[in-house]
Amino acid sequence: MKLRIVFLSIFGLIAASFARGDDLPMKVSFDRYKGMLEHSPFAVATAVVAPAATPNFAKDLYVANAARSPDGDMVTIASMTDKEFKKYVTTKAPVDGYGIASIEWSEKVGETKVTISKDGQYATLAFNQSELSKPAPNRPVPVPAPVLPQPSGFQRPNGFPTPTPHVRGVIQRNPMGQPQAPATPNNAAED
Repeated sequence: MKLRIVFLSIFGLIAASFARGDDLPMKVSFDRYKGMLEHSPFAVATAVVAPAATPNFAKDLYVANAARSPDGDMVTIASMTDKEFKKYVTTKAPVDGYGIASIEWSEKVGETKVTISKDGQYATLAFNQSELSKPAPNRPVPVPAPVLPQPSGFQRPNGFPTPTPHVRGVIQRNPMGQPQAPATPNNAAED
């Protein structure tokens, strides 16, 4: 049995060496696969050229203030670059093209988010955290107008008399913390 396998393998090698090139299949051109490439579901997607990006209308806007009201919610929109830009937008009607799409209220300070729209574009704005962390600017404290004494018989417009103001006397302070005897002419001469 082994001898038979050896002879068959030798015969196969001799037959393969005498085979002519005419018996081999011809090389097929690549054009044969062109139709499959054009309509293949596995084709590589080509990059679509995106249209020129429109400028984002809300790139430097932030929420400066948000308030709830029975008449409708109101949001103040400000700009980081243009300090003069402020829009007071309500939920009732758009202002200069700016409208409120939705408001996500939060109990935490500075966490409220507002979605605004303008010309069909939408953007979600939040409070400017750097503005929230700044201390309040030093503004002069308004000085109340001095209260002028009025005659005791002066009547208010509603008919009630003006009460006389209560004036508290000056309290003397003892800087040493020890009681001192009142100054008399005898004590003053001894010092």
